[in-house]
Amino acid sequence: MKKHFSTAKTFTLGAMAICTLSMTMMGCRKDFLNETPRVQTPDDYFNSNTNAAQELVTAIYSKLYDWQQHGFSWIGITSIASDEGEKGSDPGDTGSDKDQMDNLSWSPTAISFGEVWESNFEGIARANKAIDLLPTIDIGAAQRDQLIGESRLLRAYFYWNLVRSFGGVPLIPKVPKTAAEIEALNYRATADQIYDFIDADLEFAAATLPASQLSTQTGRVTSGAAKALLAKSSLYRKRYGKAESLCAEIIASNTYSLYADYSKLFREVGEFCSESIWEINCKSTAPAKAIEGYFVVQAPRGTGGLGWGFNTPTATLIAAFETGDVRKTSTFFSRGDVLWDGYVCNNAAPNAYYNYKSYVSQTMESWGNNDWLANKNLRVLRYADVLLIHAEVANENGKTADAIKSLNLVRTRAGLPNTTATSQAEVREAIYKERFVEFAMEHDRVFDLRRQGRAGSVMRTHGKNYIDGVHDLYPIPQRQIDLSGGKMTQNPGY
Repeated sequence: MKKHFSTAKTFTLGAMAICTLSMTMMGCRKDFLNETPRVQTPDDYFNSNTNAAQELVTAIYSKLYDWQQHGFSWIGITSIASDEGEKGSDPGDTGSDKDQMDNLSWSPTAISFGEVWESNFEGIARANKAIDLLPTIDIGAAQRDQLIGESRLLRAYFYWNLVRSFGGVPLIPKVPKTAAEIEALNYRATADQIYDFIDADLEFAAATLPASQLSTQTGRVTSGAAKALLAKSSLYRKRYGKAESLCAEIIASNTYSLYADYSKLFREVGEFCSESIWEINCKSTAPAKAIEGYFVVQAPRGTGGLGWGFNTPTATLIAAFETGDVRKTSTFFSRGDVLWDGYVCNNAAPNAYYNYKSYVSQTMESWGNNDWLANKNLRVLRYADVLLIHAEVANENGKTADAIKSLNLVRTRAGLPNTTATSQAEVREAIYKERFVEFAMEHDRVFDLRRQGRAGSVMRTHGKNYIDGVHDLYPIPQRQIDLSGGKMTQNPGY
């Protein structure tokens, strides 16, 4: 496996000022917080720079592109650790700890957990700094409220990643300044407290953000993204009434619709289409803007290969597609296949299948700076998710007929007939299966299985030694427990 290191990002002093909390969470000396500024103070900068407010929020968005945020480790804990993906690559290449993710033998010292923890808390630090400073900057009220709304939604997203992965984590509502606030970093809040905090941020964002952004601002979050993520959070908490109401509101707005051609949905032509609620915008050349390593990690390996060959679709996933489902050939490709742009996958590639959704064409798309910075947008929220959340919660609320309607919209786009399920239990199982194939390789599967209470039975059927009550959460990184002096508790079984 090639070894790459995170490309350094260049930020102004305004963006650099956000680092205080993230450095604390990563174990820097606490006297760092009390150092006397040597040249220009942040207050000087923010009061003199007309772009300071936007730069604060741009710094939060910039975190989304980091290798530690959505790169190899995130792929490992969301796909490779589930029944949709396996390690792939050559048998002897562990990918640091991706073999552990694949066979569920991980420990608190695994690098993937540490990177996901630290990166999301760095994002929270940036958001907190922006939320703290934006009210003090001399800008119009409408712009200030929008930027705070974006910051709070992004903060909610970082916490969303953490709570689904680890359960309760430290709750940091603002930049810590007092000794007591810094000490609180050593302790975990409950998962419910984290979810409450997420929901409050999303409620604010939904009420504050515009329904759409300017064409020059694609990738920035909207009220629709806030409502969709709030609906998803409500689904996870089994607050079905709230989730159904939010989904119904999004559907009735007619802002979004299913993109007709699923085969093009994950190509460049499908970016920011009618189905897109929020995707991470990786289209820029100066400077290059891309999720570090996302493409190359998952691209085919071997002679004539494009990348490292990790996160390969499983036989379980491939068997889940019904005959005639157009999503099947858009989700994976095989050895010897000729892809849509003419690329031929090596017949001798180490793995039988590869992830098509992460593929970027070097000849038929804008490609990006290089394989490390291939500009593949990451779809975070799509309208199909809203429809299937609506189907699930409506069914749980006893409105099975309404659930079937939303479910069938997704199936029709996939080229499939209407579901034959009729009872509440049958429809529930049909929705679970539909989510599996609709969102395959999109980093939701492991969390879906856990919140559905099926992770153990599904993973054991898949051939993995899943231990109920242990593998339902990932371990708190051992480094964080050590930095807390043992004050931070570990999850059961670790």
